[in-house]
Amino acid sequence: MIMFGFRKMLVAGAALLALGQAAQAFEVGIIGFQFSSETHARVANAAAAAAKAKGWGVTLLNSEGALPKHAEQFDALIAKKVDAIIIAMGKPVEADAQFKAAKDAKIPVVTVQSGSSPHALFDIQTNEYKVGADAALYLLGQLGYQGNIVTARFDLNVASRIRGRILDAVLAENQGVKELGKFSMARTQSWRDDVRAGMQALLLQNQGKINGIWASFDGQAYIIDDLLQAQGIKKGQIPLISVDGGKETYARIADPASTFLATVAIPFEEMGKQAVDAIATIVVDKKPKESVASGPYLFTEAVLVDKTNVQQFLK
Repeated sequence: MIMFGFRKMLVAGAALLALGQAAQAFEVGIIGFQFSSETHARVANAAAAAAKAKGWGVTLLNSEGALPKHAEQFDALIAKKVDAIIIAMGKPVEADAQFKAAKDAKIPVVTVQSGSSPHALFDIQTNEYKVGADAALYLLGQLGYQGNIVTARFDLNVASRIRGRILDAVLAENQGVKELGKFSMARTQSWRDDVRAGMQALLLQNQGKINGIWASFDGQAYIIDDLLQAQGIKKGQIPLISVDGGKETYARIADPASTFLATVAIPFEEMGKQAVDAIATIVVDKKPKESVASGPYLFTEAVLVDKTNVQQFLK
């Protein structure tokens, strides 16, 4: 009888221990700044899937493009005492207080396509200077380095802003190509309407004079492509070039009715997975940060996709 009672105690103790271990499972918080932007969602969802595959607990949040909500969600993860935080397309400058609070609470933060923060481990991103050069030079090549372009920009996002600045440098060195006008997108929840109205006005204002169009990211290019198709513009008549990559982009590049010619494809899903792998290496396995990234950035490669290689991306 005593032995039976002792066994019951052992079983109960083991169950309690298992519960305790489950409660102590590694927990990661993931924030995407704006899921209505496909690239943000792709990074965040890929990170969440990779973390769950490791058996980690995951809190996945969408800031819906609102800085106050972004800060609140960051604060909530710190208060929850998660083991690590991943931020997709975050705002290290605007949310500096939250980044510092996480560091003070000894919660490591890895960002993706956000820019560096002195309070984060590092930012995973493509070399946007190279990405910008690839996009700009491809467009100018399509024009034979002569003609007029209009541009759709997004200067409030660090990656898009760098792409635009590299385009400006390329244009400064190639005087045969003129920028007739530019549209600068605001950071709003209705950004699609903003782009549609702004680019429609720009296209009408410069009708008959435009030889090419540069967009800072593919979401803008989809809207521009729809506007051009509605005007009866055929593929190649006004080359449309952008940056990001994704299923819809590749389908448009392959579609003979679309004006979308090429994109510089960024591996967003891979970057989300890299963020999880980095946390596993540094936080779980206790290896030095330098074993993953030697500086404030961990760079990944982007690939230019056009008609010559789009079929392999469609697969």
